[in-house]
Amino acid sequence: MIMPRAAEKLLLPANPWFIAFTLVVALMLDMIPLGRVAAMPDVLAVVLVFWGVHQPRRVGVLWAFVFGLAVDVHDGALLGQHALAYSGLSFGAITLHRRLAWFSLGAQAVQIAPLFFAAHALALVVRMMVGGMWPGWSVLVAPVFEAALWPLASLLLLAPQRRAPDRDAHRPL
Repeated sequence: MIMPRAAEKLLLPANPWFIAFTLVVALMLDMIPLGRVAAMPDVLAVVLVFWGVHQPRRVGVLWAFVFGLAVDVHDGALLGQHALAYSGLSFGAITLHRRLAWFSLGAQAVQIAPLFFAAHALALVVRMMVGGMWPGWSVLVAPVFEAALWPLASLLLLAPQRRAPDRDAHRPL
């Protein structure tokens, strides 16, 4: 059997505290008041999808829903708008998690992009159903930026799992 390229190098188990830390940092980055533009990428969505793909038993739909509620409360959005979008995003990521290991990082970004488009479309439909304003066509740019962040997120968030299990003087990393 031909092994996927991701399986060529065995990774250490993910530390649950590191997972929680990255999710909270992503939530804080989304809460920075930068004059929220429709084209701004949602860092929390990227991190939720990443952990949904790499650790589906630890970060699932429930955590996506809880973080979505926190974003809804912070943004003053319709309660459940982001929670529904993040839940659908997490479900899609968990559905794709076995297949994505076979692709390179660039191909993974292409595979993940429709999930980001669907999540933004779902949040937009919910917003428009309750009489919200149309954010403009720039809303289509945010999923592209999020998919472009996927390789960077993969490199950064998998870095602690790539270190040697037993360090010595001959292996500095």
